[in-house]
Amino acid sequence: MATIGEMKRGRTGAVMAAIRARLASHALTTGDRLPSVRRFAATMGVSPSTVVEAYDRLAAEGVIRARPGSGFYVSAPPPPLALAEIGPKLDQAIDPFWVSRQSLDTDRALPKPGCGWLPDDWMPNAAIRRALRGLARLDDARLCDYGTTRGPLPLRGLLARQFAGEGLAVAPDQLLLTGSATQAIDLICRFLLRPDDTVLVDDPCYFNFRALLRAHQAKIVGVPYTPTGPDMDAFAEAAARHRPRLYVTNSALHNPTGATLSPQTAHRLLTIAAAQDITIVEDDIFADFEPEPSPRLAALDGLAQVIRIGSFSKTLSASIRCGYIAARRDWIEGLVDLQIATSFVGVSPVAAELVFATLGDGSYRKHLEEIRRRLARARRDVAERLEAMGITPWLMPRGGFYLWCSLPEGCDAAAVARTALRENVVLAPGNVFSVSQMASRHMRFNVAQMGDPAVFAVLARALDVAAVDAAIPGSTR
Repeated sequence: MATIGEMKRGRTGAVMAAIRARLASHALTTGDRLPSVRRFAATMGVSPSTVVEAYDRLAAEGVIRARPGSGFYVSAPPPPLALAEIGPKLDQAIDPFWVSRQSLDTDRALPKPGCGWLPDDWMPNAAIRRALRGLARLDDARLCDYGTTRGPLPLRGLLARQFAGEGLAVAPDQLLLTGSATQAIDLICRFLLRPDDTVLVDDPCYFNFRALLRAHQAKIVGVPYTPTGPDMDAFAEAAARHRPRLYVTNSALHNPTGATLSPQTAHRLLTIAAAQDITIVEDDIFADFEPEPSPRLAALDGLAQVIRIGSFSKTLSASIRCGYIAARRDWIEGLVDLQIATSFVGVSPVAAELVFATLGDGSYRKHLEEIRRRLARARRDVAERLEAMGITPWLMPRGGFYLWCSLPEGCDAAAVARTALRENVVLAPGNVFSVSQMASRHMRFNVAQMGDPAVFAVLARALDVAAVDAAIPGSTR
């Protein structure tokens, strides 16, 4: 039998539902006055105090507003979600959206040592052109139709075989192809998160993780990152205190630090995640840059507590948009429905055909081997040139194209980035990656984008300006 309190809450909910129904049918619109408390109480057959409580709750939600001495009125609809207004106002040089726009919109011919991709002439362009010519032989349906909900089976089968070689047993029906790795994370957030859910991220972490989580109105908690993975004492404390729904990370060649997860950290991380029911999203987009595979959370966990995502934008082409999600079957089923609801199908069949043809090209493996050799040389050479300028790498990564570095004492990375941008060089200052904003002396460099000697000349001048500014109290230049 329902208690008196439960019955009262039910009556209050019924009054609120009646008002919402009038709003939905446009019987009430912005600025309209609601019925008086007594009149609506009589209409609904409830007490005036029940209507007062319902009106107060709707006012607290912003649906209606009170005008003292006049009554309650329908509020104006809320303004569109402005991501830049969520959270503290950031200096442009460390705002994720602004930095992304600069990297994407700046003239392609200008140096971009702060961007997150390889130069055009490093990519397997000959193999892509061969695959493009092959598209002309496809039948009309594959050129013109939407494609299947999970993405073409041949590409999913190829990925499943590659993952098996890494120790991750996954069937093609546990794979969902998406438009990109970012879309993959977006789908997972839509699937698993509700506003105000807590998500753990590394501090520092890839800045678009933070931007995307802001779009989903999640609470973001940073965990300090070490050369062997997240600080596990801090992770355990954050997991117990905040009860997070997700943890989003790169296990291999972490962005921005270049660090790689150790086996000990991986096992402890999975133990805590299982105990606290935390789902881990493992972004494995840099996997192919490793000389030998390092521990993978998805492989160790068997996709029980871990979702693996990735794409081909770093090694194949950022223009051919294709990503994937590997997860347990029941979650893939839910994600398929969600992808249909939000984009009908995730990956373009033409893009999937291009990826499949290029990955299956015998030259692709040789391309990766050459890229790893070129990056090894570039990391060594750039690190030497940076150290000569007083810029110290945090560690020397075992692969990839990032160096996470400390600037000379007294230099603020955001100030250096602003000065360099005035000379048309885009840099990535540390605090754009940091939840705690404690990386003001750090900067991420893309070694593959530093072949132009002008980059080092501009960087040297920007460091000089930052040093002078730091020596002048109150300088705002």
